[in-house]
Amino acid sequence: MADPEKNGVDQIEAVPVDTGITRFEIDGDGLPPGYFRSAYFIGSMAAICLGFFGGVGGFALAAPILSAINEDIGPDPNIVWVALSFTLTSAVCITIVGRVSDIFGRRWVFIGGAICGVVGSIVCATAKDVTSLIAGTAIIGIAASTQLSYFYVMGELVPMKHRFAANSMVYFFQIPANALAPVISDSFIIYHPTVGWRGSYYLLVVVDSLALICWVLFYHPPTFHMKHRNESLLKYIKNFDYIGTTMYTGGLLILLMGLNWGGVSWPWSSARVIATIVVGFVTLVIFVLWETYMNLTEPLVPMVVFRNIPWNAATVLSGLGASIYYAFAIVWPQMVGTMYADTTSPIATAWLSSVSGLGWVFGVISGGLVARRVTHIKWQCVLAISLGGLFFGLVATCNPDTRSRACAFVAIGSCFVGWTESLAITAVTVTAYDQSELGSSGGVAGSIRYLITSIATTVYTVTLTNRQAQEIPPRVTSAVEAAGLPPSSVAAFIKALSGGASALDKVPGVTPRILAAGTRAYQEGNSSAFRTVFLSTIAFTGVALISALFLPDLEALMSNKVATTLGTEKASDSETESPRQ
Repeated sequence: MADPEKNGVDQIEAVPVDTGITRFEIDGDGLPPGYFRSAYFIGSMAAICLGFFGGVGGFALAAPILSAINEDIGPDPNIVWVALSFTLTSAVCITIVGRVSDIFGRRWVFIGGAICGVVGSIVCATAKDVTSLIAGTAIIGIAASTQLSYFYVMGELVPMKHRFAANSMVYFFQIPANALAPVISDSFIIYHPTVGWRGSYYLLVVVDSLALICWVLFYHPPTFHMKHRNESLLKYIKNFDYIGTTMYTGGLLILLMGLNWGGVSWPWSSARVIATIVVGFVTLVIFVLWETYMNLTEPLVPMVVFRNIPWNAATVLSGLGASIYYAFAIVWPQMVGTMYADTTSPIATAWLSSVSGLGWVFGVISGGLVARRVTHIKWQCVLAISLGGLFFGLVATCNPDTRSRACAFVAIGSCFVGWTESLAITAVTVTAYDQSELGSSGGVAGSIRYLITSIATTVYTVTLTNRQAQEIPPRVTSAVEAAGLPPSSVAAFIKALSGGASALDKVPGVTPRILAAGTRAYQEGNSSAFRTVFLSTIAFTGVALISALFLPDLEALMSNKVATTLGTEKASDSETESPRQ
């Protein structure tokens, strides 16, 4: 292989490093007639798409209704761990899944992930307390580490020139699982109270079960013996990087816990938060040194991937694009709840909360489908991320009286960022040096993506919390005192604002005039706080724009090569040279 430290298409296209693994790459024209219409190929695509639904829905369907869940089986202050357990387990496992499936074969790894999805969903659907729900969500997070690896599993099964379109098609399954998640989750509670919040998990049980059936029946990629011929399985088990895996798992887990705890569970200045962040970061540094300087036979993360500038650019761009979306998947519903909620129709408020997700999915699908037709993929990324950042920044001009404008800007901004993400996540696989080991590079990219998203979400959340503390109390105090509320009731009024109308009615001295004045001041204080958050997206957009400029000419890589072909699990050596007939 050419020098990986050189940046450019020629180096990416060069002959890969000899890893000792049998290669299953084939030109698309050499595939047997009807290959892409075969039950095995279509069934594998169904497994990927249904699995992606389950992986995304395991988080997105539960996040909007955690308060309702806590009211039913709580209250428990540990309810925040439901979301956190998903993030931690999926972020840590996605790199391990990629590397393990590269070495030992993907089939049973992804079947195992589907089983975890079914089991985790059943545990959550039948949970009697928050502790059980956390345990079930952790299992769902492990499953998601396989389910959210769709981009390289899908990518390696289709010709490189069709990867953008193929990956975008998977996102049709994100419409109900993510874009409409608030609507679906609230609908179970509002229209089917006997089922309630458990309906979301019943839905996941069905989807994950269908995915499991498809994985078992149709997904037959190269097995361990097909990949390694006469090599001993015990040899690879013995040489696996257990020490590096332990350091990576512990370091990333602790670091993410610190980032998620800060400002939520404990103050940023607390010893617990500082210690976890420092220990996690130092452990990851030691892990990198271990992987770099120890002569490992089977490293968890081949460090050569980081010498690939185009891959690094695509990975960072994907992470930043995802961070802008996922952060506002949290921020936007809060903005709707405090400034634009429809008190007469909870389902209408849920639809407003879905604006960001709908725009994102439309952008992801559109970007992938037209990428090859429009060409100049690199400059599409540059333009799309610039426009996405522009429209998110323009949301800062909105106030409690400009709901339509805010919805339009958020939808358009999400659409352009989704467009960027669609191209960037596929570019991660296209720019990888070794197309026979996409799991390793794709898994590392997935973990980096989670880390960037966690950092961005922390920045946005801390910014919002701090600005709300600065803006809301003085505005509300001034407004309600001017309207006639006794000074002794001001503190109680401010505390009751987050509890809704029923809590406000219990504050001594409250009148309709005071309530109207205080609510308006509360909305204006939130408007000022959210304005700062949306302006902060400019910095992340700038870094993403720089990353996009380092992308190569991706069109030159769009060959007709298929990286991995589906074959029989018990194929002989001669059969491994051709796909399943």
